[in-house]
Amino acid sequence: MIDKLVRTAAQAYYEGNPIMSDEIYDHLLELASIEDVGYSANSEKRFPHLYPMFSLQKIWDAEDRPVWKEAFVSPKLDGAAVSILIGEGVLQKVLTRGDGKEGLDITHLMCHKLPTHFPNKEVYQITGEVVSPKSIPNARNYAAGALGLKNAEEFKTRDVRFVAYGIEPSPTEDYHNDLRFIETLGFTTVKNLSNPDDYPQDGMVVRMMNNADFYEAGFTSHHPRGAYALKEREKGVVTKLLDVEWQVGKSGAVSPVAILEPVMIEDALVSRASLHNKGIIEALELEIGCQVEVIRAGKIIPQIVGRVDV
Repeated sequence: MIDKLVRTAAQAYYEGNPIMSDEIYDHLLELASIEDVGYSANSEKRFPHLYPMFSLQKIWDAEDRPVWKEAFVSPKLDGAAVSILIGEGVLQKVLTRGDGKEGLDITHLMCHKLPTHFPNKEVYQITGEVVSPKSIPNARNYAAGALGLKNAEEFKTRDVRFVAYGIEPSPTEDYHNDLRFIETLGFTTVKNLSNPDDYPQDGMVVRMMNNADFYEAGFTSHHPRGAYALKEREKGVVTKLLDVEWQVGKSGAVSPVAILEPVMIEDALVSRASLHNKGIIEALELEIGCQVEVIRAGKIIPQIVGRVDV
């Protein structure tokens, strides 16, 4: 059931109509039994990226992170990832991330927010994030939703911008200079963004500085080994598990719900939390009467993240 929800959320996100926040999606993805949740866009609008758009490995504990000789650290902006193809001195195509291999063509929208002519003729794929100021409610959803608009005139009115974080093939020997090169083409990058704190962020990105080392480290089917996203787990509140009830959904699926000793988490009184499936109960070693740590995933969904009395 949770796998289906994650896939449905991925489809909605890549079509530009997100149904949940990035934080909630990340928490659900951790509980799901799938890794590759990329969604292929409708075939009539689908185009291949020149280079695959990989995800990043998430590292939650700073002590577990790889140690490299030299690395570049930048904010992980929280918006909608896109790729930009340039060649022959002009903007050729802009695609949503899609499944990382193919995406929707949004050139007719993004051409109004990007430089369209360049001093050199080489072919490059520039990757980055379309973001909106966090002063806008649900800024990440606002940015992703803008990419699903059909009307270019309406898109022009949206408060979104593109911030680059990568280029292939690499034009220089190190990542820092790659970003400088992107800036010479007229793009804003994560290096020269003057006000990064004005935009939603979802941790930090750490990448090997030397490009030869980065590519030598290689890739999994999901992420590069020479970069990762460093994140902080939400701090939970401890309460008591009073009982577990089983509820039947509209599809007929039965799922467990934790009944908790009421506890305040931020500004909400929490007394129930979905356990999603029996496997979660077993994995967390939950028993009636045990002490559990509870968070509100994405500041909305109550979720048990662990048992604290074992």
